[in-house]
Amino acid sequence: MFFYDATYILVLIGALLSIWASARVNSTYKKYARVRSASGLTGAEAARRILNGAGIYDVRIEHISGNLTDHYDPRGKVLRLSDTVYGSPSVAAIGVAAHECGHAIQHDQGYAPLQIRSAIVPVANIGTKAALPIILLGLFFGSSYTLIQVGLLCFACGTLFQLVTLPVEFNASARAVDILGNTHMLSETELTSTKKVLSAAAMTYVAAAAASILSLLRLILLFGGRSRD
Repeated sequence: MFFYDATYILVLIGALLSIWASARVNSTYKKYARVRSASGLTGAEAARRILNGAGIYDVRIEHISGNLTDHYDPRGKVLRLSDTVYGSPSVAAIGVAAHECGHAIQHDQGYAPLQIRSAIVPVANIGTKAALPIILLGLFFGSSYTLIQVGLLCFACGTLFQLVTLPVEFNASARAVDILGNTHMLSETELTSTKKVLSAAAMTYVAAAAASILSLLRLILLFGGRSRD
């Protein structure tokens, strides 16, 4: 029943949401990656201007390989920009770079949701990987209520991480839009295009959270009602 059951529809819905969100962000980014900004600034140059403007001088900007693999590492204080962002002067690249700068500013200002997310990363990583093995172990030992509940709790930690990620990402995008507009790094028309890129990117996090919630719901439906030891 665990491997073939009607609740798989929940997993399917989550997978379709994730596929749709990923396709949307890729197509949107490709569209506006062809639009050169009037300023001619590359993603890396825009990032340095934004960080300096925020009084942040101890964050390194590095070039990494990949497509949209951009991220900010708070532990090493490194902002890493991908191939399509680092040296590109497009409105899409500047928007993504500004978004990552938003995370650096969050870190510098002690933004609470970012601190919470960073704190639960180890627990979420371990919990997500251990959840199903623990649940299966519980089933192996005669539907052990304790083990099954521990497994569900572990998976819930991963879901919590996805939920906490939402305000962190939305806030970083909001900061990016405000900074790019206030500094006139992008014109109003360019800013509108950048907003579309960031909105599409945000949907990938919404889809990931929804998929995690649906998977957790499936596990609860399958195993949450198991009797106690």
